[in-house]
Formats: sequence, C-alpha cells, structure tokens
Amino acid sequence: MHSSNRINSVDALRGLTVAAMLVVNDAGDWGHVFPWIEHADWNGCTLADFIYPFFMLIVGVSLNLALGSKRAVSVELAPLSRAVLLRAARIVLLGLALHFIASLLLHGRAFRLLGVLQRTGICFAAAGMIALYLPKARTQWTIFAAILLGYWALLASSGALLPDVNLADRIDTALLGHLAYQYDPASGRAHDPEGILGTLPALATVLLGMRAGAWLQAAQVRRLVLAGVIAVATAAGWSVLLPLNKQLWTSSFVLWTGGFGMLALALAHQLIDVCGWPPLGRAMGVNAIAAYAGSWLATCVLEGYGIMPPLYREVFEQHLTPLFGAEIASLTFALAFTAVFWLLMALFYRRGWRVTI
Repeated sequence: MHSSNRINSVDALRGLTVAAMLVVNDAGDWGHVFPWIEHADWNGCTLADFIYPFFMLIVGVSLNLALGSKRAVSVELAPLSRAVLLRAARIVLLGLALHFIASLLLHGRAFRLLGVLQRTGICFAAAGMIALYLPKARTQWTIFAAILLGYWALLASSGALLPDVNLADRIDTALLGHLAYQYDPASGRAHDPEGILGTLPALATVLLGMRAGAWLQAAQVRRLVLAGVIAVATAAGWSVLLPLNKQLWTSSFVLWTGGFGMLALALAHQLIDVCGWPPLGRAMGVNAIAAYAGSWLATCVLEGYGIMPPLYREVFEQHLTPLFGAEIASLTFALAFTAVFWLLMALFYRRGWRVTI
C-alpha cells in the first residue's frame, strides 16, 4: 500500500528514523555505548527510545496517505482490505524469517516469536482496518483514548509496574515462554519489549500517526503543532502517575513520543515541503524495510561467521580507542555500518529500485 502522492518530508523522516535505528542496533562494542543511544533500563526515555515510536507514528501517517484517497474514490472496500492484510502478513512473516535466520547463524540465539516487524505488521493490519471501516476522525480519537485509558487501567489494576510482576510480563510468561526476547529457565519468567499486551498501545501510536497524516494532508500544520505540544505536556503530567516506559509502551509514553513525533513531522514538512530543503533520508525512507532487513542479515552473517570481532578490533578499536576512547570507537563502527546501507539505498533510489513486501 503506497501513496500515489508521496510527501517528501514523510519519506525523509522515515529514512532518518531507520538510519537512527541502525545506529542504535549496531554498536561495535556493547560494553562501551553512550547512554543517550542506549534504551532506558526500565522507566525513563532516552533518545534511543524515541526511534521505534517515531517509526510507528510514520506508519500511521503513511497509512492515511495511502488509504485516504483510495477510500474516497472506491466503494468496494474488500480489495483494499485484502491488500492491507496481505501486506501486514508479509511484514510479520519477514520478521519471523529474520529471527529464524538469527537463531541459525548466531550461537546461543534462541528463536523469538515477536519483534519489531511482527508488531509493525500486526498494528498495520489493525490500523488499516480502522482506516477503512471506521474512517471518521471522532471514531478514531475515541478508539485512541479508549486504548490509552484502558491500558492504564489494566496495568494499574494488576499491581506494581516492575519487571516480571507487571501484567504485560505475566502475559508474556504465560503465552510466549521461551519464545520471548528474554526467558529465565530457572524461574520460567519471560519478558518481551515487543510483547503481546504492549502491542495495544503501539496501535494507539499508529492511530495518532493516522490523525497526524490527515492534518498534514489537509495542510493543517498549526493543528499538528498544537496537538504535539498538548500531547507532550499531557504526557509530562501523566508520567507522575504512569511512568514513561518503552518496554511496557505505557500510555504516557505513547503521548510523549507521539507528541515529539508530530512536532518533528511538522518541522520536516516546513523545511522540506515548504522551504525546499533537500529531503535528506528520502532514499532510505522509500526502502525502509529493505534497509532494516538488510542490516539484520548483514549483522547475522558478520557475527555468525566470526567476521565482526576482528573487523571491529582491527579497523576501529585499535586506531580510535587510544585517541578518542572506547565509546567513540563503538559509535564510529555503528555510523560506518549505517553509512554502508545509506549509500546502498541511495544507489537503489537513483536507479529507481524499490524493494516492497
């Protein structure tokens, strides 16, 4: 599902987000990483914690751009529904395939059922159905509010929001077990930052992106900015009662990251679409999933065949650590790794190649 009238700022912001995702995921030395590009251990929100929510917000924006015009001219929703569900299924299957490859190539890496692409595909399907069959803004805002308040009530009613004992972790322990991101055989406890219950508020992030996309398409940028400011302010107050937490994707986290995401979208639109700045990141943005999947496969091959450690040690660590420190060496590797895929996607873009699923 692609918009026939692509907006350069949306593609650019998506590309920059995926590039940031690669930087965070591909440190040269995980023992030496700057704290601002590491995820928060539990409560809190670092710069790294904004990346996936930004991506999910842009999924919602893109859904609105792709489906809004098509729904307006089409009286038959069944073909559009099939297209949405088939693409969602392909995204989920790609995520499963990448995790299966990782379990084969990476020693000690168990197969994981859920993950970034799996959650993205599930939310894409649900949000797509809402966009097609419940298109009114008031209805979508009602669903958005119900998810945030309902999820808050579920977490609050289940006890403390601590690791292992919160409702999301208990559900993942019961239903995912050893297929979760983290699993302790001794206690039987499991935890997954892209787990089952947390997918519900992630859907709210996509719905927020759909409304942001509608404002962008209607040139209501002031409303987009105002909504971003209100969301951030509301999240700041709400976080006193419900902490910002990416691993649980708390309702306050939805508004905090979504609010900043809307402000980033408004800024990108003003600079790129209005002022004519070059759409930095667009090449990566139009092949976002290809870049993500390609980087995953490259990491699996480099790690699985023992290439990564000597490559990092000989090219980066030995030369940069004595001069600038271990953190700079680790970050430089991540930037170089990301640059390879940035240039590869630029080549794809120049030749008109688009890898879609």
